[in-house]
Amino acid sequence: MKWNDYKSKKLKNPEFKQAYDELELKYSIMNKKFVKMMNRREFIKKVIGGGFLLASGNLFSGCGEISDGDGMIYESTDKKISDLEISNLRQLITSNANETRCIMWQTDALLKNPAVEIKSDATGDTYTFAALDCSFSDDDHITNQYSAKIEALHADTSWQYRIVDGEHCTNWHTLRTTSGDTFKMLIFPDSQCADYGVWNKVAKSAYARNEDAVLFVNVGDIVDNGEDRTQWQAWFNGAAAFIDKIPFVPVMGNHECYNRQWQTRLPEAYLKYFEVPDNGSDNFERRYYSFDYGDVHFAVLDSQWEELNAVKDGAGDELIQAQQEWLRRDMSTTTKKWKVVFIHKDVLQYRINGRPERREGFSDIGTAFMPLFDELKIDIVFTAHLHTYRNRGNIYNFERNSKGTLYILTGLAGDVRYSGLWVDHALDLAKAPQPETDNYLTLEVSSDKIYVKCFLPDGTEIDRAVVKQREQKT
Repeated sequence: MKWNDYKSKKLKNPEFKQAYDELELKYSIMNKKFVKMMNRREFIKKVIGGGFLLASGNLFSGCGEISDGDGMIYESTDKKISDLEISNLRQLITSNANETRCIMWQTDALLKNPAVEIKSDATGDTYTFAALDCSFSDDDHITNQYSAKIEALHADTSWQYRIVDGEHCTNWHTLRTTSGDTFKMLIFPDSQCADYGVWNKVAKSAYARNEDAVLFVNVGDIVDNGEDRTQWQAWFNGAAAFIDKIPFVPVMGNHECYNRQWQTRLPEAYLKYFEVPDNGSDNFERRYYSFDYGDVHFAVLDSQWEELNAVKDGAGDELIQAQQEWLRRDMSTTTKKWKVVFIHKDVLQYRINGRPERREGFSDIGTAFMPLFDELKIDIVFTAHLHTYRNRGNIYNFERNSKGTLYILTGLAGDVRYSGLWVDHALDLAKAPQPETDNYLTLEVSSDKIYVKCFLPDGTEIDRAVVKQREQKT
């Protein structure tokens, strides 16, 4: 049973809700110093009889369905040996990062009883959340991978966490939640590289100057070849200084959809490496999603319908329609003050030097989604793909208009450069210094404004934009 199915039954079935509430009260980790293991058979018999485990009012969820084994969450008091070796430890965004976090990691050897243990910096209390085996095969290699969902978090709290397996554990890592509407986000454009040393330098430099950032995003083309596991490892190495400390917001790019022969394929590795919030789709799971942070509602969209059509005829067209319908529902129901969208491919079409037949205008991404962005009053749209930074200002109904959405083409955080390729677009307000190298951005949210700033790797600010609340715009 999936989480959405569970929520639906809880809301619609009074008997189920009552049983759930009784168990939540009985096993609450927030009100007891010790929470005993709950017998799976008792839960199944009392609640619903299928496919997931509840312990102390918390659902264990991860990369797949939970099957027969017992699940537990308890206060940990035993001593462990800090010799557990893992790789690519990462926090991933959840639908509300101040309440939950997804933790994923990989190992060379299989784990017997994998879990995540968290410890409150305020009280010292520790609790353990069971993990799921999310191992997968790709690029002629089996990746041993695990995922755990941490729940029962609260705003403005500081925790530590570690991976445990029986008596063995890793060192502690930082996990914090924030309060209020003010926060900073790091934004990285395409990080695909021939040599990921460039990505490594850009990422580390950006975080060193912005250690107050509470989450970060990579706006697609994370790697140059989506099947090549050595590139994925190089990308993880570049983000290692902070991906274990703050949640990552992944965006799929077209290069995640290539195999080693540079033929289009499904983005198998991307979809396995990053467990993102559920979008309710059976056909397009993990390809697009949304989440809240502070007073901002974020949506991440999938622009790879051309690549999907190449794999399965007509599936890309279905993806467009599914996302349009989903985005309208999703954005129409949020009560957050701000609305921000990330999508990899850009909304504008540029002329290309030496190709006079190519006209300036709007891309298929723009024609498919810009009217919807107008309708839903999206505040900011961040794109990538063209490896150049451009600030277009506010656009509404395909024209410059102060009441419209701010469009930012984020630039480049890798070493694949298109020097002198693009002819400036009439809607460009600002661009990076030429010849173009690398950059990163920050998004800073205050109570009444959002500041978008673009920096060179050495910290030099090259552009900024300010977005006011809709009622303040003239």
